[in-house]
Order: sequence, then C-alpha cells, then structure tokens
Amino acid sequence: MNEQHSDLRELYQEVIFDHNRHPRNFHAMSDASHTAVGHNPLCGDQLTVYAIVEDGIVRQASFVGHGCAISTASASLMTEAVQGKPIEEVEALFRDMHAMLTESQPESRDFGKLEVLSGVREFPARVKCATLAWHTLHNAITQARDTARTE
Repeated sequence: MNEQHSDLRELYQEVIFDHNRHPRNFHAMSDASHTAVGHNPLCGDQLTVYAIVEDGIVRQASFVGHGCAISTASASLMTEAVQGKPIEEVEALFRDMHAMLTESQPESRDFGKLEVLSGVREFPARVKCATLAWHTLHNAITQARDTARTE
C-alpha cells in the first residue's frame, strides 16, 4: 500500500470516528412524516430513521439508536447527505451507495463525504453495518411497514 493510500484511509477512519463520537442529526423527530426501524440482529445494530418529506423533498432527516461505529457514522453521514434532496435523488443515492459498498467495481459517482464509507467494502462482514441506515431510510421513504434488516 502506498503512502498516499494509507493517508487517505487514515483520513477516512478519522471521519468515521468523528461521526460515531459526534453523530449529526441524532434525535427523534415527533413531527416526522416518514419513519422506519432498522435492525441487524447479527451484530445488534438498531436504529430508527425519521424524515420530514414535503413536496417530494427530504426537508429533514434524523436518527436514534445504537450500533457499532460504522453503523452510527453511516447514519450520521446519510442524514447530512439527503437533506434538501428530492426523493428520486435519495433513492438513486441509496442504490449507488449499496453498489459502492457491495460491488468490486461500482459505477463512478461523486459521493462527496460519503466516500469515506467506501473502505468498508474491504470488510464484507461490516457492509451490513454501513447499509443498515440506508435500507431503513429507503423503508421510511417508501413507507414500507416492515423492519429494515440487513441479514
């Protein structure tokens, strides 16, 4: 591994640790128009995602719950990334994030800050931790009634 790759990985880890220690948008929303529960029974990650959707746009997103650092950081980064975006764009981002985390050669896209999660792909057992929040948001937006699971 070259030094530049090592520095980048270190930076990505630091961002993940920061979002785990200080998660953004970590609160329940009593006025949410959309909510869903997500659970990964294999590792115990559990969260609830809240969204206020108006005129087809995710105006606000938040989450509560508990999980590993990757799960919490992913939820934190996700809530920041989707606010102010049309539902269609959020759904496309959900599909692209899933591809980035599960495929060896995902389509290229500018993921912005979400790129820090790309390293999770190297640890297949942790991919479910990173995708749980995204599956839960997808269920909230589509108003699926079942619990989002990544097993």
